[in-house]
Amino acid sequence: MTKIIAVANQKGGVGKTTTCVNLTCAMTKRGKRVLLVDCDPQGNSTSGMGVDKQSTPNCYDMMINGAAAADCIRPTKWGDVLPANVNLSGCSVELVNVPRREFVMKTAIAEVAPQYDYIFIDCPPSLELLTINALTCATGVLIPVQCEYYALEGIADLVRSIKMCNRGLNPELGIEGIVMTMYDGRTKLSDQVVTEVRRFFGKKVYKTMIPRNVRLSEAPSHRKPAIAYDKESKGSRAYLHLASEMLKREEKAAEKAKKEKAKAEEADGER
Repeated sequence: MTKIIAVANQKGGVGKTTTCVNLTCAMTKRGKRVLLVDCDPQGNSTSGMGVDKQSTPNCYDMMINGAAAADCIRPTKWGDVLPANVNLSGCSVELVNVPRREFVMKTAIAEVAPQYDYIFIDCPPSLELLTINALTCATGVLIPVQCEYYALEGIADLVRSIKMCNRGLNPELGIEGIVMTMYDGRTKLSDQVVTEVRRFFGKKVYKTMIPRNVRLSEAPSHRKPAIAYDKESKGSRAYLHLASEMLKREEKAAEKAKKEKAKAEEADGER
């Protein structure tokens, strides 16, 4: 089954795009079939994967003009990309009178989803119709949290948004995980924020933390993921570890589900 993960946080500058681009690359390196859907009008995930922002058709054409998702996808050696650019900024207004406007992305992505193991959706830093479409489409939400105080407020806002989607748009949507970003072990604040987030969300918080790292900042100017730009940098190694941790969690969850199914079948056989 394809995992469709919305990478979201209503606070900007927490590392959503960096996380999308590098997880796409890391999962591709592990032999997974991966698609990155750029749902942010800034188009940073698009350029960060080496794809021209002016590529057409793109996410806007898929959402507004009825273009097939398959026709919008651009292959790269680090994973496939469904690009976006500034045209997407007017999408929320244009969708207002569209029937079932919250499900436009879900309907379009459903046609290509079976071709992939993972689909990552880079969401805009606000609760608008584009973000609602991404949350409706997703099977889970990955929340990057910057190791600063105000980031905690961003989590609270997003959790409310997820609960809102649960009430009618996507009852199965939950938190896939929380990843701490821009961690600086030299400061007490970073450790305090990590402790606070772990206290509230427990095992949902990944053990892997993404450090502050200049290579992560430099890579976009070279139009490639940090993992491709400098695989040995601390930031790149952290994202490779994060991908491994995600895969291990999935394996454990699948094994647990298998055992529970076997127990249920055994109980039915004894009746």
